[in-house]
Amino acid sequence: MTTPSRRADTAEPLHDLLAERWSPRSYVADHTVTEAETTALLEAARWAPSAQNRQPRRFVAGRRGTEVHARIAACVLERNRVWALRASLLVLGIVERVGHDGAPQRFAEYDLGQSVAHLSVQAQHLGLHVRQMGGFDAEAAAAAFGVEAPYAPLVVVAVGRATAVEDLEPELVERDTAPRQRLPLHELVRQRA
Repeated sequence: MTTPSRRADTAEPLHDLLAERWSPRSYVADHTVTEAETTALLEAARWAPSAQNRQPRRFVAGRRGTEVHARIAACVLERNRVWALRASLLVLGIVERVGHDGAPQRFAEYDLGQSVAHLSVQAQHLGLHVRQMGGFDAEAAAAAFGVEAPYAPLVVVAVGRATAVEDLEPELVERDTAPRQRLPLHELVRQRA
């Protein structure tokens, strides 16, 4: 059984944790993320940078086999549910768009993104993989977990061990084995000196 190599083709060498990070759609169905690993992932998210240290991000995390995992999975759209159900851990990322002072938190979504990025790197360090998805019913997630304004569900994050190529569902093989692509650096960077 072979796990696909998905190393990024970069202009300059990157740290292995970054170069080897990718977002699979299929996970080993019987892999378990431990309580300690879950805590490490959430700690990585907690210690991400935050504008003015407002920390406008909250999380709901459920390991497979728990009611929390099932409730998050129930909010995932059908096209994602086929693979998301096998994720060892599902994390609902929640953003606080208005602060306690009543002012809009302009960088709230950026802060949540930073947290999930840190969680992703920690997952890679632990030999796990992360796939972020917007394909979920945010209203259903809010109702399922009592999330009320100024908080709002923004993303669901699947965490687990990537399955071997031989284990992928046929409809996922092409997407999960296609070459990774990004815009060339010269198109991405508008100016540099």
